[in-house]
Amino acid sequence: MRYIIVTGMSGAGKSNAAGTLEDMGFYCIDNMPVALISKFAELYAETESRRSDVAFIIDVRGESDFGPLIDEIKALKDGGYDCRVLVLDCSDKVLLNRYKETRRIHPLSAWHNITVSDALVMERKMLEPIFRAADYRIDTTYLTPKQAQEQIRNIINPLAKRSITVNVMSFGFKNGSVPEADLLFDVRCFPNPFYIPELKELTGLDAPVREYIMNSPQTITFLEKLYDMIDFLIPLYVAEGKKQLTVAIGCTGGKHRSVMIAEALSNHLKDRGELTVVIHRDINNGKS
Repeated sequence: MRYIIVTGMSGAGKSNAAGTLEDMGFYCIDNMPVALISKFAELYAETESRRSDVAFIIDVRGESDFGPLIDEIKALKDGGYDCRVLVLDCSDKVLLNRYKETRRIHPLSAWHNITVSDALVMERKMLEPIFRAADYRIDTTYLTPKQAQEQIRNIINPLAKRSITVNVMSFGFKNGSVPEADLLFDVRCFPNPFYIPELKELTGLDAPVREYIMNSPQTITFLEKLYDMIDFLIPLYVAEGKKQLTVAIGCTGGKHRSVMIAEALSNHLKDRGELTVVIHRDINNGKS
């Protein structure tokens, strides 16, 4: 029986995560008092009708419980239960936009009569201990709900068979780098479709752009060496105990070259059976 603790920033996608886990057969419990978690596990283990997996969705609605939550997680593990922690994060800028779009009120904003910005700062400080204890972290800043669901499925199903998820992200340097990247490759040295009138408004997902970039022998050689390097490194990261690996591919604007090469790397990894999620952060922004 597996226990998953799902927590993180309000607005980062915990409801989406709960729905995904339910679809995967988890018995999801929303905001059970933290002090009851280990007791629930004891009783649930004795229930004949129990399901195989349980997910607890915890957020700041029980703000005083984040300290004891660490103790409850330890108690579950000490009791022989397979307990993992999944945290969902998101940039404050995107969270603010989400609150504006949905017109929802942040729980801490209402309780403490503070702005949403101040509530996010307070919440992030409250969550520091559980973020440090996390087994898995998903940043939904640049993810669609569907992509977030895919990441959750890749991480959770099945935990025992796969120990690492590879996130391949294309981006544009003009929009900022990728702080969370473990490996970063600059592909601005390859032919740029932006300067070809008939390709300018297309992206690296379109066949004419792929053909143009792949027409360069240097691109082909680079991809061969990239595949070889990533294939070599993944087992080393797994042996180190790393749960997620983020490979960032950057060009000028994140629309053509980085997208095409990120797709190629993602397809290569999927063909090898790796759990892989591809994210095109800047595909709708500017030149590449």
